[in-house]
Amino acid sequence: MLSTLMYGQAGHVMQGVGAVNMSMGGASTAQPLDISGALQWNPASISTFDSKIFKFDIGLFSSSPKLYSTVPEFNNLGQPTGNFFSGTTEDDRGLSPMPAIAMVWGKEDSKHTFGVSAFGISGFGVTFPQSTSNPINMPQSMGGFGKIESDYMLLQVGFTWAYEISEKLSVGIEPTFNYSALQLMPNPTANPSAAGYPSTDKASATGFGAQFGVFYDTQNGLKLGMSYKTTQKFSKFEFKNTYLDASTGTNSFKMDYPAIFSVGVGYSKNNFDLALDYRSVDYENTDGFAKTGWTNTASVAGFGWKNISIISAGLQYKGFEKMPLRIGYTYSSNPIKSEVAFFNVPATAVIKNAYQFGFSYIFNDAFTLDGVYHYGTSDGKTSGQLLNPMFASASNPYGAIPGRNVSYEMNTSMFMVGFSYTFSKK
Repeated sequence: MLSTLMYGQAGHVMQGVGAVNMSMGGASTAQPLDISGALQWNPASISTFDSKIFKFDIGLFSSSPKLYSTVPEFNNLGQPTGNFFSGTTEDDRGLSPMPAIAMVWGKEDSKHTFGVSAFGISGFGVTFPQSTSNPINMPQSMGGFGKIESDYMLLQVGFTWAYEISEKLSVGIEPTFNYSALQLMPNPTANPSAAGYPSTDKASATGFGAQFGVFYDTQNGLKLGMSYKTTQKFSKFEFKNTYLDASTGTNSFKMDYPAIFSVGVGYSKNNFDLALDYRSVDYENTDGFAKTGWTNTASVAGFGWKNISIISAGLQYKGFEKMPLRIGYTYSSNPIKSEVAFFNVPATAVIKNAYQFGFSYIFNDAFTLDGVYHYGTSDGKTSGQLLNPMFASASNPYGAIPGRNVSYEMNTSMFMVGFSYTFSKK
């Protein structure tokens, strides 16, 4: 699992975990249909499970980012011709696996429920080949960046405890431990040399945090939930850089995972289960995302993302014997402002609208098979001007170059299957 790439859908945050939760659009704060969604979004809600349950999911994820850029053309005397040179580069990355593992155990006569999970909760990655037909992907010796590639993943392991204060009210806490890995080509967080920006090896970092939750079940169909996941504090990535002239160097970069506040409502009646979640993701106070712009040595200070809102909604229909059906929708605002779009070319994992359809097949009281199909779209391009530290000034802090533009867009798709096994009660 540590070598698996995870792709964020809302900024770089995964919208859901596992086939059931993904098929509900990620909505689970107040509607715990399965243990993976409950453990991910509200630790208090695992109190609804009174058995020992194991859950495993595996998916195949694909994305199709496109990178565009435009620059003016000049004649041999360095004078603009009035024409523009534009190009497009398509990502050539293949399929990536996405596993998720969870387990919960509780007893009907106990107020305590426990859980453990290992989820890929965040990531981004692109591979834009070097090209002479797209200005931004031209070799660095010709003023471009050459091949642009990024690999980022975050694996989170959580240990959860929920306590039933009453039949209706539960609270939960989950200490979290994290492992992340990042590779960049070229590495904009390093100081450039005369040969340009370097490429890196894959660096890793470890971190920790916590999640707290409250879950209230009115016992008449309506359920309410609220949770807060703290900022996941990480050690620094220590990069070993290699420049195009074969010289080497090192640099460090700190990138935490943002705090997330979630509130949700659920309603169950007869054959229907409804879920609606709202999340606020605090990028503006997170190391690696809060700052942006050029340092005094022409490296990039950070991604410069703004806070985002996420709305997740899902509906489950249980009218078919042994085969519940689910549909889900997820909306996310864009964390990337136009003036810093250039800094975020390696992290184009921004999906505005995501649609899911899923199902389960209940073989018996112990074994259930789950499946989901996901499709996401950025719903248009994220665009901004090309930037250069040599053009930066008090009136132009990012070094925007007039007449030069960069933009990107992306669609995603995923198939995921999973199963849950409920162990026999003593």
